[in-house]
Amino acid sequence: MTIAPYPAARFRRNRQSAALRGLVRENSLSPADLIWPVFVRDGEGVEEPVPSMPGVLRRSVDRVAEAAREAHDLGIPAICLFPYTDPALKTEDCAEAWNPENLSNRATRAIKAAVPEMAVMTDVALDPYNINGHDGFVVEGEIINDATVEALVRQALSQAEAGADIIGPSDMMDGRIGAIRAALEAAGHQNVALLSYAAKYASAFYGPFRDAVGASGALKGDKATYQMDPANSDEALRLVERDLSEGADMVMVKPGMPYLDICRRVKDRFGAPTFAYQVSGEYAMLRGAALNGWVDGDRVMLESLMAFKRAGCDGVLTYFAPAAARLLNGQ
Repeated sequence: MTIAPYPAARFRRNRQSAALRGLVRENSLSPADLIWPVFVRDGEGVEEPVPSMPGVLRRSVDRVAEAAREAHDLGIPAICLFPYTDPALKTEDCAEAWNPENLSNRATRAIKAAVPEMAVMTDVALDPYNINGHDGFVVEGEIINDATVEALVRQALSQAEAGADIIGPSDMMDGRIGAIRAALEAAGHQNVALLSYAAKYASAFYGPFRDAVGASGALKGDKATYQMDPANSDEALRLVERDLSEGADMVMVKPGMPYLDICRRVKDRFGAPTFAYQVSGEYAMLRGAALNGWVDGDRVMLESLMAFKRAGCDGVLTYFAPAAARLLNGQ
């Protein structure tokens, strides 16, 4: 492309008013682009602050259903559930993960009863139920793959039976997408979507999340043998290709802002529905800076979310979802 030389070409012409800036804007952001991650805990009428995530709450099931109504009214299409499991229910066999009455399944049923139109996304991984804090079974210090996949299938089936619309395997075990897809088809859950955490990095940005779900104290060692090395980029494309070939309907990059290059590569290569997770550490940094008056909280929130759209994402999981939706709706 040849661009006319100055002064024939003045890029500032298209920036001189809000009307012109709107006409030439390349990307847009709306509440429909957002998925709201919500933490669920036991009890009734409970809203408990997460200290490392200012403004984020752990909610009892009844309050999660109320939050779903709020989200739906704001135009947010989906909620993603993460349970804060009673430590007494955490075991080496992780059986609570597929208990029909676990927090995630109860919350799913409550949301679908209260707001049938709201899409419910669930998390498939063993860490909320594992006494060792890992996403998979631990045998003699090793996180074992194939037995874990069998357990993840049981967990996914229990979530589908509870009414989940989207199942999000976040465990990073090899082969789990194909196994879960086959099991869902065999059980008559062919309409349940799989949003695979295909490129999930072994990141330090997850710290506040592990506090929120009570996994920090339980975790022994790290997750580097199954989550991705932050130095790798080409590997992410291989993982995404594999998960799409095994039956994933959508793919995820996690964390978000430090990995926008991965988002762009994934979208450009595959054209599949691509999401990013603006994780707890990202949220905590932006929110903490805003609370200290170091940045304009509303502006940096929306700017950070627009970055995901510019990088090719179709949507974003973000704890900012309700606040961002209100701003985008002019409230």
